[in-house]
Amino acid sequence: MTRRHISAAPTRRTVVKAAAATAVAGSVLTATSARAADGPVFLHGVASGDPLPDGILLWTRLTPSADALPGSGLGADTPVAWEIAEDKDFSRIAARGTAVARAGSDHTVKADVRGLRPATAYWFRFSAASGGAGGGQSVLSPVGRTRTAPAAGAPVTGIRFGVVSCANWEAGWFSPYRHLAARADLDAVLHLGDYIYEYASGSYPTQDTVVRPHAPLHEILTLADYRLRHATYKTDTDLQALHATHPVIAIWDDHEFANDAWSGGAENHTPGTEGAWAARVAAAKQAYFEWMPVRASTEGTVYRRLSFGGLAELHLLDLRSFRSEQASVGNGAVDDPDRTVTGRAQLDWLKAGLASSDAAWKLVGTSVMISPVAFGSLPAHLLAPLAELLGLPSEGLAVNVDQWDGYTDDRRELISHLRDNAVRDTVFLTGDIHMAWANDVPVKAATYPLSASAATEFVVTSVTSDNLDDILRVAPGTVSVIAATAVRAANRHVKWVDMDGHGYGVLDVTAERSQMDYYVVSDKTSRDATSSWVRSYRTRRGTQKVERADAPVR
Repeated sequence: MTRRHISAAPTRRTVVKAAAATAVAGSVLTATSARAADGPVFLHGVASGDPLPDGILLWTRLTPSADALPGSGLGADTPVAWEIAEDKDFSRIAARGTAVARAGSDHTVKADVRGLRPATAYWFRFSAASGGAGGGQSVLSPVGRTRTAPAAGAPVTGIRFGVVSCANWEAGWFSPYRHLAARADLDAVLHLGDYIYEYASGSYPTQDTVVRPHAPLHEILTLADYRLRHATYKTDTDLQALHATHPVIAIWDDHEFANDAWSGGAENHTPGTEGAWAARVAAAKQAYFEWMPVRASTEGTVYRRLSFGGLAELHLLDLRSFRSEQASVGNGAVDDPDRTVTGRAQLDWLKAGLASSDAAWKLVGTSVMISPVAFGSLPAHLLAPLAELLGLPSEGLAVNVDQWDGYTDDRRELISHLRDNAVRDTVFLTGDIHMAWANDVPVKAATYPLSASAATEFVVTSVTSDNLDDILRVAPGTVSVIAATAVRAANRHVKWVDMDGHGYGVLDVTAERSQMDYYVVSDKTSRDATSSWVRSYRTRRGTQKVERADAPVR
């Protein structure tokens, strides 16, 4: 997602805040050292992810000693035991094993457990000997809860996912994660990207709006940098609660690397001063797979497929590793058939998977919006901040170049494939743009609704990252109403757009319909923010269209 910032001379206030940020970042590292001074400790919580009918991926990070700070490369390789049970008291152990927390993998540990029962809740934990490899008392990690997927093809009455994206540490507190962690009715949480942000402290948002400084304070470039940034995020208690309560299914977007990343570079990467792009990507990917409960897929990417009985199949996309550079404005490049957002192999994989799926619902996790967006008459003071959110050119031409709008041939091929092969009940689940949307995905946007809809799309807003009212620094529901009205007037397939809220979605899937409930938090800058329901939209089986629902699912 495109970010453009105006620099200004530092004021006394920003200098003071920068000094405070340095102090806080240092205190995080000092606290880590102090807590590990007497032996190994699990400081970054536990997590699970990528549920299968017979398995789950478990994750933790051990700090074996005071010097073994994230990204430092220091600390001894240390054995870690894990166990998973059918009860929270661990009286019915389902599986156990050992792994090694190695300095070479930043002392992160993964256990890909198999042989479990489908559609079953489990509890898990890790342990390490306080005396290291020589023995001693065991130090226990926090206990996590997880759940396996239903058996392949099994009749399933419903599946429910939490859905989130875009969590900028400096922009606020992660209370949406806390509210999802408090729900006992979720099968998993789907994270659609921008799990971390790469910027230097005070770059995004601006220094005077930073809620809490991240570490390291500089823009992350090296393996050590990316490791420390991931580690900083995983000290957040609400994020730890989310991971300890639900399995997380994650894909990456651009900020896990750098803003507006593509296969050969990024808007926020300068090769002359920041090194080779390939080296930065390698570092970012290594840290991601070390620190996230995600199985690496084809070519070390995150595109993969998960099934939930006969009800739903989830196709997860990687829209950064293979894409062509974002188009320049005004040269017609968005329609160039040689440009791609998916890459040939991934697009073929997606098309084949959708066409062959026997699931009632085909869910597609995509980090950027597939629905086309044109802009009607908008005043300049609104078009400029929307351009920042949507990746539009600064001069305001209606080309959404970082989304699928910038790669129209891939979108045309995919939508034609859905139509020509009668692939029905496809729902795109999207993040990235810090706004909530409910869209039909038209075959031909210019003539919609006279033309058909090939699929539907639910876009969730950000956890904390700036949206329209944040950028304009105005109260929610004021100028955004004008912008939202103009967007809907110019795009008949857009049924709803909310440009103000921060929060999360809950997707409930049954044989009859898929429904997204949209929730917002009261104040992203408050650690105790409350959550409230704002809207629900659903798509009924066989319709390929969204409609408003009167209430959230219970």
